Amino acid sequence: MANRFCFRMKHAGQTVMLNLDHLTIFLQGKRVLDHISLKLEAGGTTVLIGPSGCGKSTLLRAVIGLILPDDGCVELDGIELCPENIFHARARMGYVIQAGGLFPHLTVLHNITIAARSLHQDRNAILKRVEELRRLVQLPADLLERYPAQLSGGQQQRVCLMRALMLDPDLLLLDEPLAALDPMIRADMQSDLRNIFRSLGKTVLMVTHDMGEALYFGDRIVLMRDGCIVQSGKPDDLLKQPVDSFVTRFIQAQRNPLERHSKI
Repeated sequence: MANRFCFRMKHAGQTVMLNLDHLTIFLQGKRVLDHISLKLEAGGTTVLIGPSGCGKSTLLRAVIGLILPDDGCVELDGIELCPENIFHARARMGYVIQAGGLFPHLTVLHNITIAARSLHQDRNAILKRVEELRRLVQLPADLLERYPAQLSGGQQQRVCLMRALMLDPDLLLLDEPLAALDPMIRADMQSDLRNIFRSLGKTVLMVTHDMGEALYFGDRIVLMRDGCIVQSGKPDDLLKQPVDSFVTRFIQAQRNPLERHSKI
């Protein structure tokens, strides 16, 4: 791919794919992100968690270039993202939002392949990739010609994941992708998603408000509050070494999810 970035930034012996450097964003005069600095190593799953309005989803939108920073920057493989290169950078990112965002007037197949078709990729290569992804997410073949309204919630989210993976992105961004599902379907999707992350080895940045889900997916958990990072580390760091009373209160408020996680 001609516009593919070809080098990566090294940090402490690890490959850093995504670097947020003092990222600051104002929306309607309010500081929504306050000098966020975060490095994502290639191949790991980082989960953003925190109360509603803490800036989790805004951070994801800044990474994919839907919101421009007022200060600081986003770097992908050591290259600062800007309006001039964000289009090409997005080809390396897959994005799944909570409501799915499927186009209701397009079939499942056309939803999945919309980016590949806009890039004029070979039709046979597109169909081969769809079949690979269909098997990966366990979507029945007969659903490809249906429309989103004819699918269940779980099926729609599998389609959204296929669309996000269509261009074989290096970075996968997920904004509460399972929040709208009922508990039983959500549990099945959690298991399937984790298996997919592990099998593909993608770098994943995921937003959730559910601590149990964060512990289930995350190699690293980033707890946010009021646009700032309160604590970042491995799951055990937050559970056993909270940096302040807010971390303790946040975890205790979700005691049932933690008990569920301990039985997995």
